[in-house]
Amino acid sequence: MSNNQTVKTAPWDAADLLDSPEAIAAYLDAAVEEAQGDPSFLLVALDTVARAGNFSELAREIGISRKGLYKALSEDGNPSFATIWAVLSKLGVRIEFHALA
Repeated sequence: MSNNQTVKTAPWDAADLLDSPEAIAAYLDAAVEEAQGDPSFLLVALDTVARAGNFSELAREIGISRKGLYKALSEDGNPSFATIWAVLSKLGVRIEFHALA
């Protein structure tokens, strides 16, 4: 490629790859590993998962406004556990607990 050619790229969004409950679960498992105790990191991952589908429909199904769900899942959000539980349930995944070694 010569120096005067421009490379065009498209934005990449992990949400584009989250097309099944299995993919969502794997993504969230990886996010838990990477988060190292940072809840805002997990909120960003939950936001990505929520955007993988129809965000407005998801908000409606769990009984919260679209704007409220965006705010709750933002990096600075503070969603209730009930909201997190409802989002995960509607997306076909669940939380599991394991003893720490």
